[in-house]
Order: sequence, then C-alpha cells, then structure tokens
Amino acid sequence: MIDEKGKSMHTDPLKNFGLRLVEIRKQKNFSQEKLALESGIARSYLSGVERGKRNIALINICKLANVLGVPMYVLLQNPSNIQENNNVNNV
Repeated sequence: MIDEKGKSMHTDPLKNFGLRLVEIRKQKNFSQEKLALESGIARSYLSGVERGKRNIALINICKLANVLGVPMYVLLQNPSNIQENNNVNNV
C-alpha cells in the first residue's frame, strides 16, 4: 500500500505505529479522548501520532502502554493487516 507521498506504509514506522496504536486502543474500547485524558497526552497530539504525522517520544509510548494495560513492545509490533500480509508473503 502506498500513501499520498509515495511512501510504502510497510516501511514507514510512524504510520505503522499509529495504525497499531489505533488497533490496540479500539480493542481496549478507548476513545482518543479517554486515552488522552488518562495518559496526560493532548488529544490533538495523539491524533497526529495515530495518523503517522508525529514522532512520539519513548516516555509517551510508556504512558500509553501503561494506560492501555499492555507491555510496550505490543505497541511496537506491526499492525495486524501488515502482519497478515507478511505472513502470506513468507509462505
């Protein structure tokens, strides 16, 4: 998949992180607003992270992981749709 700037979404770590964050946030039934309030991160900043427009700091990844109740490494994994595509290519 190619984004509007011609970058592959499979190689853009900011987009991948944002997609994975959305995936986990929705699995945990958090709105952006609730996650922002509970983590102390501005909702507008969180929105930018989810869209792959902001480069999130490690301390903020820690905050999000704590609020979502997942280990940090879970947020750093590829989103499911990319993992599925990679699994198909590795068969």
